[in-house]
Amino acid sequence: MSTSPEFRSFVLEQLGRVVPVTSRSMFGGVGIYSGGLFFALMDGDSLYLKVDDGNRPAFERIGSRPFQPYDDERTMQYYELPTDILEDVDELREWVEGAVAVAGRARARRKR
Repeated sequence: MSTSPEFRSFVLEQLGRVVPVTSRSMFGGVGIYSGGLFFALMDGDSLYLKVDDGNRPAFERIGSRPFQPYDDERTMQYYELPTDILEDVDELREWVEGAVAVAGRARARRKR
């Protein structure tokens, strides 16, 4: 599902208040980077942040769902961020910094 231009602009503006971001269109969605780290993606009008065992429980506690790009049971290591958090820059900061940290740990593991 493609991301609307309005949602893309809103998300990038909000995220840019927390960390420097760049984005790339990909497969109808949008990949979001900070400092070269792929930490988030947009699909349709939903934002998903990168997770691992460190931050996944917080997403599960708020009832967030994993990114599921296929029609089967497969998911990816990204969980949806609720719009109310996206709208609150102070709260958003914690979630985004956690996702960027996850992306940094993933990069470090790949380099080993």
